[in-house]
Amino acid sequence: MTDGALLRRVIDAIAPDPRIGALAAGAHRYVAERLDRDPAAGEVRAGLDTLAGDAAQADLAARLADVEDTPWFRHLCRWVAEGLYADPGQGGNRGGMVWDALGYRHGLPEGPDGPPWRTPPPAQRPPADEGWDAVVVGAGAGGIVAATEMAERGFRVLLVEKGRHLSYRDSGRRDHLRNHRNAVYGTNTGPPAERDRRVAADGDGAAALVRPHEAGYADNAPCVGAGTFLYGGLAWRFHPDDFRMASRYGVPEGSSLADWPVDYDTLEPWYGRIEQAVGIAGPRGALPHEPYRSTDLPLPPVPRYRSARVLDAGAAALGIETFTPPLAVNTRRRDGRAACIECGSCVGFPCPVDAKNGTQNTLLPKALATGNLTLCTETTAERVETDDTGRVTGVRLAWLDDGALHRRTVASGIVVLCAGAIETARLLLLSASSREPDGLGNGTDLVGRNLQGHTYPLAFGRFEEDVATSRGPGPSIATTAWVHGNPGIIGGAMLADDFVMPPVMFWDTALPDDLPRWGAPPHRFMAECYRKVAHLRGPVQEIPTPVCRVTLEHAYRDHLGRPVARLQGVVHPETQRTAAFVCERAKDWLRAAGAGDVWGSPQAPRLSAHQHQAGTCRFGTDPQSSVADPYGRVWDHENLFVADGSLHPTNGAFNPVLTIMALALRTADHIARRFDGGMRVRDA
Repeated sequence: MTDGALLRRVIDAIAPDPRIGALAAGAHRYVAERLDRDPAAGEVRAGLDTLAGDAAQADLAARLADVEDTPWFRHLCRWVAEGLYADPGQGGNRGGMVWDALGYRHGLPEGPDGPPWRTPPPAQRPPADEGWDAVVVGAGAGGIVAATEMAERGFRVLLVEKGRHLSYRDSGRRDHLRNHRNAVYGTNTGPPAERDRRVAADGDGAAALVRPHEAGYADNAPCVGAGTFLYGGLAWRFHPDDFRMASRYGVPEGSSLADWPVDYDTLEPWYGRIEQAVGIAGPRGALPHEPYRSTDLPLPPVPRYRSARVLDAGAAALGIETFTPPLAVNTRRRDGRAACIECGSCVGFPCPVDAKNGTQNTLLPKALATGNLTLCTETTAERVETDDTGRVTGVRLAWLDDGALHRRTVASGIVVLCAGAIETARLLLLSASSREPDGLGNGTDLVGRNLQGHTYPLAFGRFEEDVATSRGPGPSIATTAWVHGNPGIIGGAMLADDFVMPPVMFWDTALPDDLPRWGAPPHRFMAECYRKVAHLRGPVQEIPTPVCRVTLEHAYRDHLGRPVARLQGVVHPETQRTAAFVCERAKDWLRAAGAGDVWGSPQAPRLSAHQHQAGTCRFGTDPQSSVADPYGRVWDHENLFVADGSLHPTNGAFNPVLTIMALALRTADHIARRFDGGMRVRDA
């Protein structure tokens, strides 16, 4: 049994905070809970037992220095930090006293837990029906846009979502250790950790079975609204050259860099319609990277705080243009929903006052109001059914009720896949038939290939004065100076100040690499510098490669008995070179703004699909080099469409959600024009 007195002495040595102290903040109680239930508890207990003979030693710190590189001690140091800096509901950080000392504002006008409880709607199952004009798989950024447009055009639409219909109160609220920004022990949307897993393989082929919150899984928020329920809402139009990367830069060896079959002019009116429908806040007029725009953004920009003013002065010194970035956030009351209250927990969390504009709270209510749309939740699309000619006839659905498995095939004139780049590709592969034994649309072995995301270099700068605030959302200054036109570099990235980092995420992400993770120095850094550090980051334009891909792993099955997704590959070397370049530009900007110390680095090479997954069903003009046509129709399938990030040949130097929505709207408009009630092709 672990010696309680020794444990307290070790915890006190790990975090002798100059203002608070781990023991005063209750971190020891949090650690005790971890020792009762964490998988690493046995290892930590055994490590502590090795110190038992030294319990009377006056200088315990010297003994700890001997074990500081051991896994058990690193686990213990991490738990102590969680007990100090995570939300008080975890068992440490008594009464939020550590947050108060750091200056992290965590209260809300409605109180610490947000608005009153609203009972979430029960799971909605597919009704028995003779058939649908359209079945849309996935109620996220693309799926709700496509379903809404078709419903408003008179189509009878079944919208299928494998996740739940969540609200703020039933989605973990503000658990700082279980969210999509910092998923240490889980996420706030699902899927269940023991039910849905994937296989992640590195560049050398070594593979591991991973749970949804673990590195390598690439979770995409399975719930109504998907990522738009939790995102920070950066809502960018792509740069015109983002659509013609191969034409501008050539095709690097080992890559599959390609142009899009559409350009900025094609998407411009669809961008405008989505900005108005969803509600985007930002400056009036075209942003510097936009050649023109036909409509202004409907909401004024978010406010700027001290960090933005400091960074603006640094940008002026460098001669680069800055502006307030566009965000899908209510900066004033709109459509019966509140304006942003500037809380410090935005990205990765649902909004406590429903001021973030996702597809689930802007478009879905309008679709449901038509009477033409039926939403079906906690239901999985198992496979797309086709007849002998390859025409899609419907979708087989499955769900669990009280542990019992149910299945039903629903007939449909049109099927639109919007499950995200991983699950859309997986569903096509799972829908193999005698006519297409390798999966629907996969005659050229392209389904699942060219999986992308965004590599995110991140740079920090420490200033003498306070520059950070816990008032959200966070991003309030950006530049597109390094998106293109960088000598010797393919593409680039926009750079912006980032969302507010809650203290435990700051501990994980923002501490300088040369700072130890135990003893007084790191906790003194937290106390003195949490408000004095500014950070910049941006999504690097990735160079796609066919070896980054989704396949089926038959050795493991999900709860429905289907092979799980296997993700493999590592980003192209040119992506890493661009990331290193962008990271240095971010550091230059921080230095010019007056930062005394700067640090940060590009991410280590890996498959980056956990951020903005895209590319696995790229669209184009040639069936030999693409999966879908310029409207997202899968080649050789008259009535099967894709309307999510899977279509992207490249993923832009920006957050891609607005582009996903614009493409989905364009595809749904095309379907409505081409098909009569979804059941037959209109006469030419």
